[in-house]
Amino acid sequence: MLFISILSLITAKAVKLIKINHIQFTRISFLILLYAGALNYNVLNIHSIGSGIGIYNGYFHINQITQSIEIIMLLVGGLILLAWPKITNNNSLLTNKNNIEITGDNYSTNYSIVILFSILGSSLLISSFDLISIYLSIELQSFGLYVLATLYRNSESSTSAGLKYFLLGALSSCIILLGSGIIYAYSGITNLESLYLLNSAAFAGEAITLNLGSFVYSIQGINLGLILIFIGFLFKIAAAPLHNWSPDVYDEVPTIVTTWLTIIPKIAILFLLLELTAGLQNNLLGNSLEVGVINYLSEFTVLKNILLICSLLSLIIGSILGLAQIKIKRLLAYSTISHIGFILLALAINTEQSIDSFIFYIVQYTITNLNIFLIILALSYKLNNIFNTKEINETNKDINFISQFNGLFTANPLLSISLAVCLFSMAGIPPLIGFFSKQFVLYSALQNGYYFITIIAILVSVISASYYLQIIKNMYNFDENNTISHNHNINIDLANNQLIYNTTESSPLSNIHSYIISILTIIIIFFFIKPTILLNGTQLLALSLFYN
Repeated sequence: MLFISILSLITAKAVKLIKINHIQFTRISFLILLYAGALNYNVLNIHSIGSGIGIYNGYFHINQITQSIEIIMLLVGGLILLAWPKITNNNSLLTNKNNIEITGDNYSTNYSIVILFSILGSSLLISSFDLISIYLSIELQSFGLYVLATLYRNSESSTSAGLKYFLLGALSSCIILLGSGIIYAYSGITNLESLYLLNSAAFAGEAITLNLGSFVYSIQGINLGLILIFIGFLFKIAAAPLHNWSPDVYDEVPTIVTTWLTIIPKIAILFLLLELTAGLQNNLLGNSLEVGVINYLSEFTVLKNILLICSLLSLIIGSILGLAQIKIKRLLAYSTISHIGFILLALAINTEQSIDSFIFYIVQYTITNLNIFLIILALSYKLNNIFNTKEINETNKDINFISQFNGLFTANPLLSISLAVCLFSMAGIPPLIGFFSKQFVLYSALQNGYYFITIIAILVSVISASYYLQIIKNMYNFDENNTISHNHNINIDLANNQLIYNTTESSPLSNIHSYIISILTIIIIFFFIKPTILLNGTQLLALSLFYN
């Protein structure tokens, strides 16, 4: 469905038989994602979906959890598409000194197509059940992200961020490919189910008794390959200590692109890691061998330690380094790293209760983070319409510094209250949804004896709350000298010879954008009134992963 739609949109844009403006293009892309989500929901009605269905010769495997998460991704992707601003050109163009035309239409239509490519890769990645399909899917997703990062090609910062993202993303992809190659070299297979069955059969008493040396050698090779694959994926989700690229990239790309980078790719990769760890635990630890041999040979033990180390470092680094930030997107990048620490902690524990908290944490993170970026975009479109004529691009309308939130409450009280609610939720203030997600993860850790990392998580939560409160403090700063600019006229400096003619300006915030922010804010605030609606769903998904 998505692939056919992408081809149709590319053909329509290339042939130009039908005139489609950027608004219509964005809405069509949203309807495509909505319809694809409806098709996925219909798949859940198939009776055999509970035990999983292998498709395309076993390269992909769909079940309840993959289809449910794909529905969430498609819905969130559609909401992000609707946040794209409406640009009115009035038959005029931005023109630089080389007479190169720059229009909002080009950016918007390209953004929609690349978004569809990226979400297609994410959807395939969640359902991938073979090392080959995993690598191809992550590359399809990543190529879309590289293009998104450099979408505003006239922006020096965007180009720099895209190049940095491409080089480091290519490095992580090489690590994943190397790990896949090592596994194939030692086992001769790439299908995940075959790998699970091979290890389970090898754990039989006769196999170990008759050929222990060869078996250990083979398992060590597979172990090394899986470690490299996990490191590559941890690099892509910016888990510490592999996080250095994310603050720079998130800060330098446009906010509308940052919104996508912080949500959709992470969801796909985290749930792939969930499938891998659950498969390894269920197939390697669920046999009759004594504990000592299992701990020596099990890949899951090594990978679990890696996840715990990355979780601890992400919690500490994301919280402490966030205190020194003066730019809003860099601060949110470190906030994301801290939240990745909580998510990896739940993933490392890998019990029914922790996987339930893992799924719930990702859902609440998606809701809260999406709402924060939608509010920042709304403020950018409404309150910061001044173009920097030294650099002609759409990113100049972004709110970059935390100080730009000064006095925001007087300018727009409703958006200020919504943003404050989201920040309180991210800090884990009860009774907002963010508090319950952290509570569930920490309770799972305590139940399984992870006392030290639980204490660290509580301490860093208190520390991270301080930089959320700093933003809220700035919003309610009523000093008139520090309030955000309300000049809606575009200042043009012709002396630098960078801008010849410009009548382009942003439109007011759309009703759809406002409705999305309102609905998400209501969910964050009133979750505690009827929590079973969401919690029952996450519990069912966790149970389906363990018992199917």
